[in-house]
Amino acid sequence: QVQLVESGGGLVQAGGSLRLSCAASGSMFIINTMGWYRQAPGKQRELVALITSGGSTNYADSVKGRFTISRGNAKNTVYLQMNSLKPEDTAVYYCTARLSSNYWGQGTQVTVSS
Repeated sequence: QVQLVESGGGLVQAGGSLRLSCAASGSMFIINTMGWYRQAPGKQRELVALITSGGSTNYADSVKGRFTISRGNAKNTVYLQMNSLKPEDTAVYYCTARLSSNYWGQGTQVTVSS
């Protein structure tokens, strides 16, 4: 019943920036934890960042200092500001919402060229 809609992926050069957006619909409650995972070809899906409704954040070591996760004024929205992008950031990025079950967006491709 919960659906996540993502936008903002694309192709950028190394050192560039992208901002990913995700909006959850269908939940009667504020979603406590939302975040982003990514999956590169041939690799496991990995955590990028999580944020709670109270603003607590958790980042993968590989993106600390470069990526910033935030919640929108509508609590069931989440953003990922990605700066200083590197080719190794290339992956499909998935928005997630943690409820009684985990919900996932469709994924958005981020490609960073060198």
